[in-house]
Amino acid sequence: MTVPVIWNNVDLYFQNNLQQEDPVMKSVLKANEEAGLPAIDVSPNQGKMLYLLAKLKKANNILEIGTLGGYSSIWLARALPNDGQIMSLEYSEKHASVARQNIRNAGLKDKVTILVGPALETLPTIEEKGYHHFDFIFIDADKQNNANYVQWGLKLCKPGAVIIVDNVVRNGQVLKEDEHDPNIQGVRDCIELFSSEPRIDATAIQTVGSKGYDGFLLGIVE
Repeated sequence: MTVPVIWNNVDLYFQNNLQQEDPVMKSVLKANEEAGLPAIDVSPNQGKMLYLLAKLKKANNILEIGTLGGYSSIWLARALPNDGQIMSLEYSEKHASVARQNIRNAGLKDKVTILVGPALETLPTIEEKGYHHFDFIFIDADKQNNANYVQWGLKLCKPGAVIIVDNVVRNGQVLKEDEHDPNIQGVRDCIELFSSEPRIDATAIQTVGSKGYDGFLLGIVE
């Protein structure tokens, strides 16, 4: 989808007025581009939103599913207290290697652990590694497994945890009940899980901006 000029310009307006110049985050995006990673990171405004939500939650133990080059990982790590930790799961070793360097350059290597492999294979192993009782979960990975990731999140989180799922509007395609695209069906399966799961109180927020027309699914575990 072509992003309307006004969406992009409004994003830049908010970014320029509500965020200070951030050479670290610019360098992350540059490193990701130079490494050939897909440009699917959250936008700067969305990253700042994740940071603020984690601060509001006073998150101490974050699970991230989908590291890519570490852009959202760094935003979330910045919100943590001194003893806070992130466990980030990434399918690709190439992506994880870029993310590790970006996180080191941001001075946050002691706060972020990246585990490489298919998330549905690594999720069953993280509790034995000492990672559990998560109070904030951000899911931004392969969309067809969104519901599976949420179910694992419910097993590994504690009451009151925040769960955020990215890319749930998909330019409005989420409305198509008969859609055969596994990404769209994965989003619909996830929304149905949120709807039927009595432990989650949830809503969705539609967004427009430099990343196009999309949105976030936001829930709190009771």
